[in-house]
Amino acid sequence: MAAQRLRMRQIRNVLKLHYEKQLSQRQVARACDIGNGTVAECLRRAREVGLGWPLPENLNDESLEQLLYPPAAAERDRTRPDCAWIHRELSRPGVTLQLLWVEYRQDHSSGYGYSRFCELYQRYRKKLHPIMRQVHRAGEKTFLDFSGKKPSIVDPKTGEIREVELFVGVLGASHYFYAEATPSQELHHWIAAHLRMFAYFGGVSALLVPDNLKSAVTDARRYEPGVNRTYEEMAQHYGAAVVPARPYKPRDKAKVEACVLIAQRWILAALRNRTFFSLAELNEAIWELLPVLNARPLQKLGVSRRELFEQIDRPALRPLPDRPYEIGTWMRCRVNLDYHIEVEKNYYSVPHELLHEQVEARVTDSIVEIFRKNVRVASHRRLTGKWGHSTQPAHMPRSHREHAEWNPSRILQWAEKSGLSTAQLVSHLLESRLHPEQAYRSCRGLLRLGEHYGKKRLEAACTMALRLQSHSYKTVQNILSSGMDRCPPEAPDTTTALPEHANIRGASYYQMSDPVSQS
Repeated sequence: MAAQRLRMRQIRNVLKLHYEKQLSQRQVARACDIGNGTVAECLRRAREVGLGWPLPENLNDESLEQLLYPPAAAERDRTRPDCAWIHRELSRPGVTLQLLWVEYRQDHSSGYGYSRFCELYQRYRKKLHPIMRQVHRAGEKTFLDFSGKKPSIVDPKTGEIREVELFVGVLGASHYFYAEATPSQELHHWIAAHLRMFAYFGGVSALLVPDNLKSAVTDARRYEPGVNRTYEEMAQHYGAAVVPARPYKPRDKAKVEACVLIAQRWILAALRNRTFFSLAELNEAIWELLPVLNARPLQKLGVSRRELFEQIDRPALRPLPDRPYEIGTWMRCRVNLDYHIEVEKNYYSVPHELLHEQVEARVTDSIVEIFRKNVRVASHRRLTGKWGHSTQPAHMPRSHREHAEWNPSRILQWAEKSGLSTAQLVSHLLESRLHPEQAYRSCRGLLRLGEHYGKKRLEAACTMALRLQSHSYKTVQNILSSGMDRCPPEAPDTTTALPEHANIRGASYYQMSDPVSQS
């Protein structure tokens, strides 16, 4: 059996004890706790290359190893493969290590065998992408992801089995994690899961590190990822920032990847034989297992996630705000010709100066806010149902606002200021239409006539129109334009009844005789 190969530090101790302390091979073996044959082999190799003690100052461990253990002649004569070339060739379609080894042996018949060829390349490849050891500070990062393996619930009415999502969030420093089942990965459910996670932690970390799902990232670029606006707004509400993991780099969120695996093994697997008929029932079971998993001691550290959380992360977390975030979705809208935008089949007004402009609407359960270039220009209570209108008078042009302010009572109040006849005529106009609004234009016409001709002339013209029983704007206009309102009123009719006369037939003449009596 070949003697054991020593480390360079042990070889230096052997040479020092043997040559400087003058110890025998057996004494050196006992002092260094190694075999006698190993010591003899070490001293033999040193004598062959002329080494004693002390060793030269410029002789480092690598040079010492090359002197004592030079490669075999067969190893020296073999041509080492060009690992950089192998790595480039493997990126081409259809190229394999076995094909490259065959080509290598064709050029170098005495070259390495296939296993040694692969070993040399694997050593090279491992040095290409070293893994950075991440140092997680207290309260700095929360890693977030969904599990690839999904739990399921059963519809109690139909018996249909429906898969749901498993959300997992973990704090970087303490490994303390949270999990829950959500209906889907949609934005609303993604945000709601965050809010419950923050409540479970009792605080918020400085950074949120999600995967590149659509609810979190709109543009999964390596250097400037686009973050979903609602998600970013939620993070800002809690004083946090969003830093998505790089695409296709699971090591950026290795913490949550490990906790997802734990959730799959110790939550989903533990609940595999149970049937759940609602999401709430499933989450109750998950939340019963969470404290047990967080209280389990970590193998390498000897303390639990809960203990680390209380000692490290909890004191460093940002406190929760007084008011929880209200989920709002953002959408782009174009201002219509009537200075309203359509949001979920309801219409909301904006300042009429923004006609045809593009704006952004933030919609929550209770309010609709409208922004133009990140400046809020309007706010409305959210309407229920469909095709409703929410219009603020301040958003309307002056002419529209004046028209909107018209109503029957206001019109009558104005008419009474001109006179009794004007009020009577306006009342006739309003009552003669199927709907009062149909007479608004006529009433506004009378208002304009009063402004042009004066209230006295308008009152006189309305008196004449009432006497003529012609209740219309056109009649009043004709009277004023012709100046008839300035004419004195006609004298009352004093015509007497016609006298009796023999040629007047009378009513008896037209009475028909009874046909029965004639027969």
